[in-house]
Amino acid sequence: MRGDGDGWVIGENGTRHWGKHGAAGLLLRAPSDAGEPVVLLQHRALWSHQGGTWALPGGARDSHESTAHAAVREANEEAGIAAEQLSVRSERVTASVESGWSYTTVIADTDHALTTVPNGESTELRWVPESIVDELPLHPGFASSWPSLRTAPLRVLLDTANVLGSRPNGWWKDRAGSTGALLTSLAETLPRTVELPSGQYGWLTRIEAVLEGRARDATVDDPRIPVILADGSGDDTLADQAHRGGDLTALVTADRGLRDRLPESVQVLTPSAVLGWL
Repeated sequence: MRGDGDGWVIGENGTRHWGKHGAAGLLLRAPSDAGEPVVLLQHRALWSHQGGTWALPGGARDSHESTAHAAVREANEEAGIAAEQLSVRSERVTASVESGWSYTTVIADTDHALTTVPNGESTELRWVPESIVDELPLHPGFASSWPSLRTAPLRVLLDTANVLGSRPNGWWKDRAGSTGALLTSLAETLPRTVELPSGQYGWLTRIEAVLEGRARDATVDDPRIPVILADGSGDDTLADQAHRGGDLTALVTADRGLRDRLPESVQVLTPSAVLGWL
């Protein structure tokens, strides 16, 4: 079925861009059996624009659609991926021209590499490890945007007391039990793509939770939430862990004093942002 967005936008210099109202594509990410991120790519049919290259499922946006709706619809039409099988995490305009045309990449996750059903616009659909995406002959537009869209392994430290205390849900009646419930809920959101304040994307497979005081008695039996028990101040332990370097690191807290103690390389996520994952 053709939508009202199907058609070319012609620029002043004669360049053509598909989609009268712009276009959108879906960057769908999933964990491999080893937990590493893989992304769904489409090998474009030879008859299509820039045929023979690899890119994202996507296409023209209709006038009544949001960019996320358009990207998910196109993934359904071109790969047989249903909306209820994925979770949208973010979106980013990855191309725009003076005519007003733009292309938006919608970033989404699914919990495993889904079975796909290609239509006539694809010669192949493939789940490709992120580490080798740029080894394929990519569509020029996707090739230029890919460096800003790919993830890096992300380490997240959780100021558990600060996050727990940000919700007035009676946690103080049973601090250990409430802590365990919070961490169990967070574990169920992993793995996932995380958009960081810097604009980078991280691939998060576990959250390191620092526990202090009575919260040390919390029961957490999930490898996705390794627990660090603070002998004294939780802030001291978090600051020490943050200074140990390594992977791209973020710390979840609203504590300004703790934030001032962090290395410049450590990015800060707010408790509300992380609780929003739930």
